[in-house]
Formats: sequence, C-alpha cells, structure tokens
Amino acid sequence: MAGLNDIIKKQQEALHQPEDEKVEEVEQLVGFIVGEEEFAVPILAIQEIIKPIEWTRVPFVPDYVLGVFNLRGNVLPLIDLRKKFGAPSAEIDENTRFIVMKIKGEDVAFVIDRLTSAIRIPKKSILPPPETYTNEDDIIEGVGRLDDGRIITILKVDNLIRREEIVPDKD
Repeated sequence: MAGLNDIIKKQQEALHQPEDEKVEEVEQLVGFIVGEEEFAVPILAIQEIIKPIEWTRVPFVPDYVLGVFNLRGNVLPLIDLRKKFGAPSAEIDENTRFIVMKIKGEDVAFVIDRLTSAIRIPKKSILPPPETYTNEDDIIEGVGRLDDGRIITILKVDNLIRREEIVPDKD
C-alpha cells in the first residue's frame, strides 16, 4: 500500500502549501510530434489514441483528408496533420498514432508521427501566438515553454478542421 500512502502524503503536503502556490492554474496537455515540430492539445479534448488501422480513401476532399475508417461502428474522417501543416509526407511506422478528438460535436481522427508525453504547464507559461503568425484558420492557441526548455505549440482543437473540409462536394 505504499502507493496509497504516497498519495495521501502528497495531498497533505498540498494542504499545507501557502495559498499563492495552490491557486496556480495549470493546463493539462498531450504532446505529440508532427514533422519536426512538437504540438500539444488539451487532454480533455482527446477521446482516445490508437495505433493506425486500415482506412478507405474518399474522393473530392482536400489531400490532407486521407479518408475514413470504422472505429467500433462509427465512421471517422482521418486527417494527416503533416499535410495539413505543409510538412513533407512520411511513411506510417511503429510510432505513428491516430488521435481521436471531438471537434464541434464530431469525432475526427488525426495522424501524428509520435506521442511525446502528458504535459502539465502553468497557464502563465503559455504565451499568445507570435505577432508574425497570421493564419485565417487561427489554429494556434499559444506557445508554451516547458521546464526542460522545450517550446511547444498549443493548438485550438475546434479550429483544426471545418466540417466543409471533410464532407465531399456533391458537384
């Protein structure tokens, strides 16, 4: 029962911290690599993370929409974040994962190169996107500096994809 005792000890220590240390707001994120860059999304936006499975190509959609796949009876669109972000294509390997997120009520899967870690970062360590960043899609929530010196780009999940991008034109 050492695990339970450790948890109780940490909770008691937290109760005795000064008030100003307790109220620090923390953002909980999941970090991942796409191309050469590290990104993160809020942990609560993620439905699940799975190993790649077979998908079916869909015509008349942007090239970053790889197609659709069946996940426990639900058909989900599959978005290649490398292509969406303008990075060169790469082969799917043993590190590749599909991250399933709920975006505006719809489940959508995104291909990432590899997971990095679960991240807890103080909100005060997250800065707004640089002023030089201009993007009509507005997909960057902010830029965070981690304790180990890494810089991560935090994405706005709801802006990663629009419904009209994943529904084929009927023309």
